[in-house]
Amino acid sequence: MTDDSDGAGNATDSIGPESADDIAEFVQYFIDEHQEFLSWIGTHVDDVDDGTMTLSAPYDEKLTNARPSADDDQRADIHGGIAATLIDTAGGLALRTELEQPLKGSIATINLNVNYLRPATGDLTATATVIRAGSSVGVSEVTVTSESPDGDIREVATGQGAYRIFRA
Repeated sequence: MTDDSDGAGNATDSIGPESADDIAEFVQYFIDEHQEFLSWIGTHVDDVDDGTMTLSAPYDEKLTNARPSADDDQRADIHGGIAATLIDTAGGLALRTELEQPLKGSIATINLNVNYLRPATGDLTATATVIRAGSSVGVSEVTVTSESPDGDIREVATGQGAYRIFRA
């Protein structure tokens, strides 16, 4: 999702929002209406602020790994690709908050590094923080948390993305 063009390389919006709430609303609309995969996994915009973005995806059986040897009462783990998707998307979107015109131009992933810490067995929440927003390249760090079987919220993955910035 980090390439936010309309498929022809054009920015998808020419009027930028004036507040973080407007940006969150716009991003949620864009996910729901133009990003089928992100919409399919239930991606939700939880928070937007300068240099940060928080996205979540609910636990869903369709997103899990099958474990034939698992106990019948054991909840399946969410596939690691879902955490990687949230890291990539939240990192790129957080970078947009540092731009003068957050909804113009586009952002494309150059490099993505994901470290898996433990299985995710509940809803996922990814919080991204911009490390640097240069003139053509930006870097974000992201932490993904999930509720463990004992009810604690624990880090399940961390990541860092480097993104090419195509300013309008």
